[in-house]
Amino acid sequence: MEDIQSMESFEDFLNLESEPRVLRRGAVIEGTIIRINPDWTFVDIGYKSEGAVPTQELKRIDGSLRVNEGDRIEVLVERLRGEDGLVRLSYAKILENRAWEKILKSLKEKTPLSAYVVQPIKGGFEVEIEGVRGFLPFSHAYLKRPANPNEIVGKTVKVEVISASRKRNNVVVSSKNILEKEAEARKKALLEKLNEGDVVEGIVKNIVDYGAFIDIGGVEGFLHISDLSWGRIKHPGDLLKIGDQVRVKVLSLDREKERIKLGIKQLTPDPWESVAERYKEGDKVQGRVVSLTSFGAFVEVEPGVEGLIHLSELSWTKRIKHPRDMLSVGDQVETVVLKVDPENRKLSLSLRRIEPNPWEILVENMPPGTVIEALVKTVTDFGIFVEVTKEIDGFIHVSDLSWGRIGHPSEKFKPGDVIKAVVLKIDPEKEKLNLGIKQLSPDPWELAPEKYPVGSVVSGKVTKVTDFGIFVEIEEGLEGLVHVSELGEEKIKTPVGVIEVGQEVKAKVIRLEPEKKRMALSIRKYKEDEARQEYLHLSEERKGTGVTLGTFLKEVVNK
Repeated sequence: MEDIQSMESFEDFLNLESEPRVLRRGAVIEGTIIRINPDWTFVDIGYKSEGAVPTQELKRIDGSLRVNEGDRIEVLVERLRGEDGLVRLSYAKILENRAWEKILKSLKEKTPLSAYVVQPIKGGFEVEIEGVRGFLPFSHAYLKRPANPNEIVGKTVKVEVISASRKRNNVVVSSKNILEKEAEARKKALLEKLNEGDVVEGIVKNIVDYGAFIDIGGVEGFLHISDLSWGRIKHPGDLLKIGDQVRVKVLSLDREKERIKLGIKQLTPDPWESVAERYKEGDKVQGRVVSLTSFGAFVEVEPGVEGLIHLSELSWTKRIKHPRDMLSVGDQVETVVLKVDPENRKLSLSLRRIEPNPWEILVENMPPGTVIEALVKTVTDFGIFVEVTKEIDGFIHVSDLSWGRIGHPSEKFKPGDVIKAVVLKIDPEKEKLNLGIKQLSPDPWELAPEKYPVGSVVSGKVTKVTDFGIFVEIEEGLEGLVHVSELGEEKIKTPVGVIEVGQEVKAKVIRLEPEKKRMALSIRKYKEDEARQEYLHLSEERKGTGVTLGTFLKEVVNK
């Protein structure tokens, strides 16, 4: 057989003339596969007898067949007639020479080849290029390493040769180089035809806290979290997952830097542009609590539209320090629209206005002067708080607890007591209800001129002793002052230490000023009057001793 290696080129080898009727060894001819057996494959070569190719030569490294019955193939005539009368043919020698010629050309010109990935081996994959074994390193197998690195096994991939030696039968290929060139070509073509405002299909490649990277045909664009939805989202992963196919709009494009900004929410109208058409003041709307702050709660009434319930609009009656005292993120609530401001993208809502204002109801049902029963809830230094309704508390100031002198409210009241009180004032705007207990009975000073006219004698207990005199309580809420000069006939500097608090005394009313709540009393004059009466009734024997009225008065008053 003519030595194939001695030919100037493989093309000369392929161009050897062959005749369908007259064959010669070393000729290259075409034939049709008519039957494939485990050992031999029979080929119709247009000769008086069929040709036979070892079936093994038609198999890949992994044992799979490269051809099927009916395929046209080129073969090399090795022997004109075997013992069985068949022409012996070779497919492997043609395949090997062709493969090496393509391999060397790819090495030189970086042209792409097809390689069949046989199996994973240390550091990469074993591949086959038309019968020639090669090596595809892991680092050259992908643009980005996939979750399953072996997913290319059993597939045909495009490669270029980066190292080859027929003498050592060594071939190293790269799929990554081809993929990079193809990606670059796609990127260039896409960037040339892409424009701002275009809507394109893309695949989510990566998700980060602040957005997602989208492959839009070989070029990656960035989708910021703020451009995902008109509504509030915590993380891009709430709406997207890797591998999702999405429609996106090109928001901005920088061809030089190859930067593309994408958006999804821009595919739909901004809901704030028409928010005034859908929401009117006084409308009731449902929503979901999406955020709580110190000054209120944000409620999403539709995707992209959030309203604020200010702290003051949470409750008519409860004093809320923080919205979390009433609401939690995720709560569904019904609210009333207070104000719509599309220009500033603001929607004011109220939770409390869903129900009637209990303060307005209170004004109607409990006008000033109404007497009520209430439960004491809290006792303080300055008064007591009582429960008027389940929603509203009233306050009784210490000055309205009693007409009389009171030390501390806790001396007369404790939580749990049920008391009667009268409504003094209701202020719905400030949400205040003032009550009084002393107003349940008349002001004793109004009745004082009738009950205790000037010149009348009164009895009472000493409630306070000062350097300038003593205070005497005649009845609850009514006190009079006995000046130090009115204590007795003889002058004293101070009653302190002489008269005790709680001591019972009688005195004469010497001055009364109800409008100023003042009453002046005199013990001295009371005793003088008593002494005069007593002197008039003295026995003749006593009078005969020469005791004068003045002397007698001094004796009595100074006792």
